Amino acid sequence: MRTQLCDRFGIQYPIFVFTPSEKVAAAVSRAGGMGVLGCVRFNQPDELDAALCWMDENAGGNPYGVDVVMPAKVPTEGTAVDIDKLVPQQHRDFVAKTLIDLGVPPLPDDETRSEGTLGWLHSIARSHVEVALNHPISLIANALGSPPADVIEEAHNAGVPVAALAGSAKHAQRHVDNGVDIVVAQGHEAGGHTGEIGSVVLWPEIVDALDGRAPVLAAGGIGTGRQVAAALALGASGVWMGSAFLTAAEYDLGVRAGEGPSVIQEALLAATSSDTVRRRIYSGKPARLLKSRWTDAWDAAGAPDPLPMPLQNVLVSEAHQRMSRSTDPTAVAMPVGQIVGRMNEIRPAADIVADLVAGFEKATRALDGIRDS
Repeated sequence: MRTQLCDRFGIQYPIFVFTPSEKVAAAVSRAGGMGVLGCVRFNQPDELDAALCWMDENAGGNPYGVDVVMPAKVPTEGTAVDIDKLVPQQHRDFVAKTLIDLGVPPLPDDETRSEGTLGWLHSIARSHVEVALNHPISLIANALGSPPADVIEEAHNAGVPVAALAGSAKHAQRHVDNGVDIVVAQGHEAGGHTGEIGSVVLWPEIVDALDGRAPVLAAGGIGTGRQVAAALALGASGVWMGSAFLTAAEYDLGVRAGEGPSVIQEALLAATSSDTVRRRIYSGKPARLLKSRWTDAWDAAGAPDPLPMPLQNVLVSEAHQRMSRSTDPTAVAMPVGQIVGRMNEIRPAADIVADLVAGFEKATRALDGIRDS
């Protein structure tokens, strides 16, 4: 399982793993892939800086990347207080009533209430880039397409390549025209923000459209070595994964010390591949989420329409915090792809990587047998 990207980045396997957990990211890098730390949850630059300092010390000297959320066009935005005032009271009342109906308890008095993930804001995303470039990162990925031209230039001046997610061949071509180095072709099956085209259709379509101008990472629905083999057979130079590592043993977000799996992980372990929905209720943009009583409430008659990004996240941020601290796995809000049906146990990230490699080798040997028969 070796492609041009392995030599380019000095990694053993072309397996790139997006994760909001620095512990998972470091474990993936130590296992031979590239961990890519999601920055959006860090509201303050010093929080991200601390996480990246930890990565520097714990990735074993192996390459790692960061993922930001930055629209190419600079939006009009004010302070956090200004944005908070834009959230309608009707929406606040709906969220409050829904939490009561779901039986979600309030946060403990000593826990700080989330005021929204400011990482969705363009200005905060820029600060993420500035902080990241002060560390030995090997990649900057942008979840909302091409970053602004000056950000791409700044990364290139620092010797850091830029990746961008694309849901169509047109978007992929635009990214490369804008100076993006690697395109992540993310199919409909993926968790989080995802488009309308299925992975098996999208991956070769983008590979053919780019015609060698940039390598392509296949994303969406990958959780086994057979699927990695399929992605590379369709022309990808590697894979971009996320959901399959939400049940990694190192994943510590929402997990209280000594309490075992988090309530979100319990929900993921119990889910099938049919238990996801694509809605705007998480961030304001279409994102694939685990189906739960929370998503059902937003689908019910009388529910308000989701607010645009970043207002929806400001609205629901504390609700997400409360649900992740509760003990009821039927009332959670978590982005995850359709591969969730295969996420049936908690195990170390290194074991997940090893199984991907073993599955890839088994699949390619089987194909060799078909060819030789």
